[in-house]
Amino acid sequence: MLKSLAAKVVLSLFSLMLAAVIGAAYLVHQLDAKLNQPLQLSEVTEWRLPEGYSVNRVANNWSGRGWVETSFWIKLAVKLDPTLAHIKAGTYDLDPSQSLKQTLAMLVSGDQKTFRITLVEGETVAQVLERIDAHPQLQRTVTSPQQLAALIGFDGANPEGMIFPDTYQFHAGDSDRSLLKRAAERLTQELDRAWGARQSALPIGSAYEMLILASIIEKETGLGSERPLIGSVFVNRLNKRMRLQTDPTVIYGMGDAYQGNIRKQDLRQKTPYNTYRIDGLPPTPIAIVGREALMAAAQPASSHYYYFVARGDGSHQFSETLQQHNRAVNRYIRKR
Repeated sequence: MLKSLAAKVVLSLFSLMLAAVIGAAYLVHQLDAKLNQPLQLSEVTEWRLPEGYSVNRVANNWSGRGWVETSFWIKLAVKLDPTLAHIKAGTYDLDPSQSLKQTLAMLVSGDQKTFRITLVEGETVAQVLERIDAHPQLQRTVTSPQQLAALIGFDGANPEGMIFPDTYQFHAGDSDRSLLKRAAERLTQELDRAWGARQSALPIGSAYEMLILASIIEKETGLGSERPLIGSVFVNRLNKRMRLQTDPTVIYGMGDAYQGNIRKQDLRQKTPYNTYRIDGLPPTPIAIVGREALMAAAQPASSHYYYFVARGDGSHQFSETLQQHNRAVNRYIRKR
C-alpha cells in the first residue's frame, strides 16, 4: 500500500516536472520566435532613449506605441539575459527590417544614429557658427569667434580660417565643442601637409601666411581648376611688391557694412584688409579653406599673369599686362 502511494507521488511529481520542462521549453521557443520578429513599424523611425530609462520602461513605451504586441516578451528576455539591461541613452534609428533581438542589441551597444554637418569652403568662421546653431541636433556653446579662439588655443583675437571645411559626424545632443576641436585639428594637419609640400622661394614666410593666401584664392575661385592660376597671379604680384587688389579682402574688411556691392569710396577706405590700400597680405585669413586652395597656395602654377577678371560664367580671363587687363575689363565687365 505504502509502496503504491509512493509510486503515485513520484509519478505525480515527475508529471509536474515534465509539464514544467515542457512549459518552459515552449515559453523559450515562443520567446525566441517573438525576439526574431521585427518591431511593428512601416519605416525607419528615429527614436530617442532618454537617460535613466530601464529596459522595462522601454518595453512599456514600445507597447504603448503599438510597436510590439506586449511588453511581456522583452521583460522576460531581460530576466533570462541580464546583459540586455545595460542599454545606453541616445537617439536611434529603429529599422523594421531588423529583428527585436537585433534592435535590443543595438541599444546595448550604443550604436546611435549618426548626424552630419558640412562646413563649406569659403564661409567665414561667423557663418560656420551660425550653421552649427541652426542644426537641431547640436548643442551650441561657442557663440563667437573669440570663444572659438579660446577653445582651440589660438593665440589671437580672430581665429578666421582656423577650422577645416568638411562633413563631420556626431550624435544627437553632442556639443559643438568636440566638432570644432576636430575641425581645428584637421586644419592643422592639412596646413602642415601643404606647408611641407610648398614650392621653394615662395614670397610667404610661414604656414599661417600661406593659409591667408589660400583663403584669398578660395574666395576668388569660381572654377576649381583655376585655383593654381589664381595662386600664380597673387604670388607674382607679391614677388613684384605689387598690391594684391582683390575684392574679397575689401568685403571682409567692410564687415556688416557690405551690402552686396563695392563702391569707389570703399576701395579708398583704409582697413587692415583693404588690399587696394595695404601692401602684402591682410592680417588674417578671410574664410575657411579646403585642401585644393591650400595646395594652390603651396604649389601655384608657373605663369606670367598679374591680372584676372571674371568672365561671368565662373571662369576668368588672365592677363600679363595692365593693357591686356583693361581690354578684358572692357569686354567682360563694361561690355564694350
